[in-house]
Amino acid sequence: MTSTHNTKDSNHLPLTPIMHPWIQDLVANSSLLHKSVSKFSSPLNVQSLVPFEENIRAFKSVFDTYQLKHRVYFARKANKCVTYTKQAAELGEGVDTASFEELAQCLEAGINPTQLISTAAVKTQRLMELAVDNHVTIVIDNLDELDLLEKVTERTGKQANISLRVGGFTMDEVKLHTRFGFSISEAKKLILENLAHHPKMEYVGLHFHLNGYSIPERASAIGQCIELIDALAEQDVKTFHLDIGGGYLVNYLSDRSEWETFHKELKRALLEERPELTYRNDPLGIVKIDDTLYGEAKVYPYYNEVHKEGFLDSILTSNVKGYDQPIYQLLRDREIEMRIEPGRSLLDQTGITVARVAFRKHDSAGNLLVGLEMNRTQMKSSSADFLLDPIHLPHNLLDSSDGEQETFGYVVGAYCLEQEFILLRKIKFQGTPAVGDLLVFVNTAGYMMHFFESQAHQFALAENVFYSGDKEFRLDS
Repeated sequence: MTSTHNTKDSNHLPLTPIMHPWIQDLVANSSLLHKSVSKFSSPLNVQSLVPFEENIRAFKSVFDTYQLKHRVYFARKANKCVTYTKQAAELGEGVDTASFEELAQCLEAGINPTQLISTAAVKTQRLMELAVDNHVTIVIDNLDELDLLEKVTERTGKQANISLRVGGFTMDEVKLHTRFGFSISEAKKLILENLAHHPKMEYVGLHFHLNGYSIPERASAIGQCIELIDALAEQDVKTFHLDIGGGYLVNYLSDRSEWETFHKELKRALLEERPELTYRNDPLGIVKIDDTLYGEAKVYPYYNEVHKEGFLDSILTSNVKGYDQPIYQLLRDREIEMRIEPGRSLLDQTGITVARVAFRKHDSAGNLLVGLEMNRTQMKSSSADFLLDPIHLPHNLLDSSDGEQETFGYVVGAYCLEQEFILLRKIKFQGTPAVGDLLVFVNTAGYMMHFFESQAHQFALAENVFYSGDKEFRLDS
């Protein structure tokens, strides 16, 4: 197959992913991956518990350094595999559940209810009943939830443990917008007047989750929560825990300069100062009006120098307005258990998505399209594009791919849509991929595999397997 593109094409800029040793080993043993895809079909999600445990221990080491009571709750909405939830529980940590089904699966798996919390954005009556029956702490977001929970406790005669979700924090005298939780002032009144002495609903802690990745905003929110905790203590109301949610940055890329160069060159491409980097010069969320660009690409910040446990450490060592001690000291002095709900950051380096090449063709503009046996929902998050280079594994290692050295093209999927692109970014291949070759997408376990997957056209969902050092793959169970 002949490509219409010059092999010296400058349209591609590399974004080289970090790869954990288990991924490196598996990619090096490409025949094993080819056999696994033949057995389980394409696409295939291959995962490992080794990095998962490493990530949990890294977070715990920060808490241990500052002698803080703590618990790490795995946010299982980031990945549906029950294997991770079992491992988190076996390590003595917890699981954050976001639906009736997630909570029911954890209970059926034998996880102790004291290791579970329910943070679902919509809490149905049956979810409330399941949580109350099993004494699972419920994060309450609004008055209608509280009213429903009260009715459930009255009907069952059982007590409910409540962690109250709070929001409406201020930073530099500006209120941080959120659609979740009660304002700090509203929360104080609610706890003192409705929960502190309720016979069936017991207030046990505060919870928040901030959008974005600002360390100063997190620190400020904690400071305002501590003010509330102190005010409640003055009324003899004890707060046992403070849950600051998830959102701990992950670093996906090995090279900062690659990340910065891509963003600079993307803007140049949109201004038509260089060849396009994305399909039909897709702006990835940047707005162009009269040759002026507004905003930044709506993508996850894939390169971060402060990430995971370092991100948490930076929060805990911050000082906040009104106190002369760092956050960790304020929490330790008050004997508050610190809770976090990492999802993506616990899944860092735990998974890859592998898909088989089904066809090669050119579109009406001459762009090379590489079609995969998968659809775009099987590797999709809220990010406008997944900005990591895939790895090309030829089916026949002796095949020279029609004698070509480098080709440039786009990766497309199986849905019958013009917009069906797995990646919007132009990719460089060492030779045109052949039918039966594999593409490996690295570090996809967190939100990419399952958050938006769908079965339009009646396509089967991808199998999820776990890889172990004995070269075996076992289905999630």
